[in-house]
Amino acid sequence: MDTTDTTETTDGGDLAPVPRLGRYTIDPGRSSLTFRTRHLLGLLPVRGSFAIRGGTVDVAEPLAESRVRAEIDAAGFRTGNPLRDDAVRSARFLDTARHPVITFVSGHVDPAVLSGQLTVGAVTGPLRLSVVRVRTSGDAFTVRATTTVDRTEFGVTGSRLMTGRLLELTLDVTCVRAGPNGPARAGG
Repeated sequence: MDTTDTTETTDGGDLAPVPRLGRYTIDPGRSSLTFRTRHLLGLLPVRGSFAIRGGTVDVAEPLAESRVRAEIDAAGFRTGNPLRDDAVRSARFLDTARHPVITFVSGHVDPAVLSGQLTVGAVTGPLRLSVVRVRTSGDAFTVRATTTVDRTEFGVTGSRLMTGRLLELTLDVTCVRAGPNGPARAGG
């Protein structure tokens, strides 16, 4: 018998369920960051992903005072094309040898928008994510959020004509409540 308390919000404008107050950790194994862009003069679609390293979410009252910190593994960039993936990881684009982590830190949360600062390499700038869905279940919650990032605003300027400038990002994150001895294990 499933006894989880599950609530959800959708694009229909419903109010998002608020997880219980406290600290949660991002579960990298159940979280993903995918993107869509175009290359070859904008003619061909490219889909890919980044690996999520982890992070924390501190749910506070009021919700606007909640805090989020997420870390993305820059070298975890994948499109399924090894030559392209190696090129993007190189100093010409992400320079993952010098800047292995992409971070997002938010100091303002509301049910529809997550606002914060994205750091790619040595460049930090504002980023707003639209919250598409929130599901709560006991001591865990999942969030789907989307945004579009102009890579040139974050210093990723190689191959301006051959590589897409805009990345449409979709973030699916599962967070589990942190207990006194580390994160709780939801679902298992």
